[in-house]
Amino acid sequence: MKFFCIADQDTVRGFRLAGVDGRAAGTAEETSAALDDAFKDRQVGIVIMTDVLAEGIRARIDEIRMHQARPLIVVIPGPEGPMPGRKTLREFVQEAIGIQVGGEENE
Repeated sequence: MKFFCIADQDTVRGFRLAGVDGRAAGTAEETSAALDDAFKDRQVGIVIMTDVLAEGIRARIDEIRMHQARPLIVVIPGPEGPMPGRKTLREFVQEAIGIQVGGEENE
């Protein structure tokens, strides 16, 4: 199983350094086309997407999540931080593992 990242150029570049393929997007149309690319590769099992881009194609993501087992779409905060009202990446990790991770959020 492979990962695929859809995000801004810097985030995609960072994931590529970790061995994750991806495609940069900035609009809903580019995001949807990048998601189509991820679907073409049958080995892609997890798509990582920034929250701002995911919001632009929310209806499509909801449809995929409701009716398809693959790929799992994971939405992460972008480089500007989480959208208002959303958890930070640190909060997601702390919630998942059940322990305090790192220092204060404002550090």
